Amino acid sequence: MPPALAADGPLILLQPRRVAARSIAQRIADERGWTVGDEIGWQVRFERRFGPQTRLLVATEGVLTARLQKDPLLSQFRTVVLDEFHERSVHADVGIALARQAWRARDDLRIVVMSATLDSVAVSAFLDDCPVVEVPGRSHPITISYAPSQSVPDAVIDLTTATAGDILCFLPGALEIRRAIDAIGARDRDRSFKIVPLHGSLDASAQDAALRRSSSSRRRVVVATNIAETSLTVPGVTAVIDSGMQKIARYDAGRAIDSLEVERITADAADQRAGRAARLGPGTVRRLWDSRDRLRPHREPEIHRVDLSATVLDIIAWGGDPRRFDWFEPPDEPAVDAALRLLERLDAVKAGALTDIGRLLQRMPLHPRLARMLLAANGGTRMARACALLSERHVLAPRTSSTSSDLLSATDQWSQVGPHVQRTAREIEHMASHMLVSGKARATSQESRATDHDADFLRAVLAGYPDRVAQRRDTQSPRLRMASGAGAVVAPQSGVTGGDFLVALDIQESDRPGEPDARVRIASLIDRDWLTPNAVEILHRLDDATGTVKAVAVERYDALVLTERPVDADPDIRVSLLTDAWLKRGPREGDIQLLRRLNFAGRAADLPGLARIAAASARSLDDIRIAGALAFDDQRALDRDAPETVTVPSGRTVRLDYGDDGSVSASVKLQELFGLADTPRVGVRKEPIRLALLAPNGRPVQMTRDLRSFWDRTYPDVRKELRGRYPKHPWPEDPWKATPTARTTRNVNVKRKT
Repeated sequence: MPPALAADGPLILLQPRRVAARSIAQRIADERGWTVGDEIGWQVRFERRFGPQTRLLVATEGVLTARLQKDPLLSQFRTVVLDEFHERSVHADVGIALARQAWRARDDLRIVVMSATLDSVAVSAFLDDCPVVEVPGRSHPITISYAPSQSVPDAVIDLTTATAGDILCFLPGALEIRRAIDAIGARDRDRSFKIVPLHGSLDASAQDAALRRSSSSRRRVVVATNIAETSLTVPGVTAVIDSGMQKIARYDAGRAIDSLEVERITADAADQRAGRAARLGPGTVRRLWDSRDRLRPHREPEIHRVDLSATVLDIIAWGGDPRRFDWFEPPDEPAVDAALRLLERLDAVKAGALTDIGRLLQRMPLHPRLARMLLAANGGTRMARACALLSERHVLAPRTSSTSSDLLSATDQWSQVGPHVQRTAREIEHMASHMLVSGKARATSQESRATDHDADFLRAVLAGYPDRVAQRRDTQSPRLRMASGAGAVVAPQSGVTGGDFLVALDIQESDRPGEPDARVRIASLIDRDWLTPNAVEILHRLDDATGTVKAVAVERYDALVLTERPVDADPDIRVSLLTDAWLKRGPREGDIQLLRRLNFAGRAADLPGLARIAAASARSLDDIRIAGALAFDDQRALDRDAPETVTVPSGRTVRLDYGDDGSVSASVKLQELFGLADTPRVGVRKEPIRLALLAPNGRPVQMTRDLRSFWDRTYPDVRKELRGRYPKHPWPEDPWKATPTARTTRNVNVKRKT
């Protein structure tokens, strides 16, 4: 299709993978008799082969976005073809949206979206109900069988006897591929197979080798990831073994944590894989799952599961607002918000617009984090190598000794790194040198210091991962607290075993059952002094030992505590904490009596309000006394209608006790009431006081509200019983005529003599 459309003018053909772009360019060149780099060319990140005569350019999707930012009308091309759109990469979603903007501004621009398993209705609607062309193509018969209990090596051995061509095996990732290759090799004692890996971590030459027809007579077993699902034709394949699994990258924006999850493939992916067996003739497919299993129909778009910071940066650079952008399928708002927050922390965006640093980052074909590291390191060689290791997802060798940075140690072993990573590092360094060569760019970066020292390298790492700072929970402990507040643990393959603060460059959700914390596989130490607090919080607490409110100023870096220092407590917060604590504890006896007196006097009591007023002048919880918080009218009513004491005939004042039931009582020695006939009464209702008449030993001998009855009927019996036991106390026969007293007989006589 693309070569036919290129006859009307230059065409750019978008592919989701680099290996596919190179392979397709070579395939078209072979079919057309063209020369790669002349009539047809390709462009992928850091690699290109095209010239001024190229009329069909095969490129990866990020290349289209970059070209649209430089030339929003895409004036160099007549046609844009987005192939394998069903894979729904985030670059494809942005690419079709930006291309539509150019299409609406140009009458002569054509957009073609292609896929074998595409939901064409949604795409057609997005492109103003454009026509849908169905091309049936040539179909070869496929025999599909299911073997849920069979392993990949067993299936390979079975199919070598049932088929004659090469075998293509689909596995989730590079690790599973290496294990399968070892297992197949162990079964193939006669070395009748040539076993070939195919995955994204291989360099270009190794990938291309898997796609070339073998000159050997030995049958090939190509063990691949889903990189071989679409676009690519692996020659000679007549049988496919499908594990039914794939690895899917996901990003938790809230915790800034990546995960690579092994999941069941979708139905459209299963169809694509099966089709690899019948491209050149009848094919055989062995699916290693139960035929009754039901697969999801379509794969989940990347835009809903990956970090969107690079995408959002591209849209802002193009001149759009990511929150109002006309997406093919809008991402979740929290994901866009998280991307904007990260870009602001990278100094790339401010108030929704690109900064000077942001313009530099956007021009670099790297993730914004890596571009920010490179800029902070002033384009140094070691940082260029570090960026190549991370961008190419090079697996670092496990550390056997302690290091300040896994990444820095990896650059020290550069000779052991694959040639494609080394080539990428050279391209990154050359690009950085070109971009930072002008004094203006260096001034813009504000980081023109030399980066020959390890500390400068580590500072640059922090510049790219400001949200990935972690703090050890205890000295030398692998347990971490992330700046996001999430927990994490340093994985065994990391050599960063010391230091209180570090940056987690590679942090993955744990795949171990029962392990809730994510695992940090690549880390770099940083100094506490490099962290600038971005929040200061005054924390108040009630000290249980002293009952006082204490306050500390806590300086935080996101969720991490950097410093704590004591400060004066905020008066309002102090009062609030004391009040809440007092109410929770409840009033003591003195305050309980006051509340009962208020109730007895018919005055409503706002206990929380009284406690708050009292707390305002209290220094501690035990200092709170609500009596001092009463309004003047309430205090006057208490003194009048619910007095705290009553004066008895002896001249002494006796404390009144008010009960929950509205009663009032007093305890008094009976000798102090001689001659008193009427029981004292208090309050508006003239409530009689319930008197506890005490013997000299302080124990009550009678409870009464009727003194007259007591003197007339009960006193004689009490006198008869107690006067012998307490001869020093007055026990007159006639209590009506006796002098009330709180003293003994001897004290009374002494007083009289005096």
